[in-house]
Amino acid sequence: MTDAEARVTPVTRVAMWSGPRNISTAMMRSFENRPDTVVVDEPLYAAYLARTGIDHPAREEVVASQPTDLAEAIAALSAPLPGAVRVHYAKHMTHHVSDDMDLGWTLAFRNVMLIRDPAEVVASYVRARETCEPEDIGLPQQEWLVRLWDEHGVPPPVIDAGEFLRAPEAHLRWLCDWLEIPFTDRMLSWPAGPRESDGVWAPHWYAAVWASTGFELWRPRAIELSDHDAAVADACRPAYEMLRARRVRIQ
Repeated sequence: MTDAEARVTPVTRVAMWSGPRNISTAMMRSFENRPDTVVVDEPLYAAYLARTGIDHPAREEVVASQPTDLAEAIAALSAPLPGAVRVHYAKHMTHHVSDDMDLGWTLAFRNVMLIRDPAEVVASYVRARETCEPEDIGLPQQEWLVRLWDEHGVPPPVIDAGEFLRAPEAHLRWLCDWLEIPFTDRMLSWPAGPRESDGVWAPHWYAAVWASTGFELWRPRAIELSDHDAAVADACRPAYEMLRARRVRIQ
């Protein structure tokens, strides 16, 4: 891309919102493998930890690695992009925001919602954390974020992880078309290993992604939940079903 082309080509700023224990990091890898894209990994994480005081693995490292001031973290998402980069991709976790915040800033981005069946999410979450409540897996937040964007006339596409993994290329082609950026088959595979863009928490959570070279094929999973964890999944199911009803459907 020439300097002249860069000056007239619009920048696309993508905000991919997900709960934990989804394919969000693999999706970030997919976009980062584009030559025209720069990614940012969970830019609101430190601000979330500072605001809530919650204890997470590598908490102090996370807080030291990012702005703890939410306004500062948000402002960085609109910073100028380097060189020929025309796509900015932010991987966001929905549990990093709350409904008492002013989230009007999200309207400046091309928001996409990534969902996963809550029973699968809870089963994966409790393997790494001792406790789990609905807000921990982000589905209540996903519901009211979508309602907020609907109210402002910018309904987001909703991608269901289970269906995405059955047809990654078709979903990515659809998403690129919606974002008005060209699809490239480089989005379907990537080199294994860590990235400089990975958050400092990556050694605690990204082992599977570091070992991956593409999207994992979908497979049914045996799920066993305690009574409490099953109740959490059940509490989140109405939000999930509402979102799933409007998911991207690939024919």
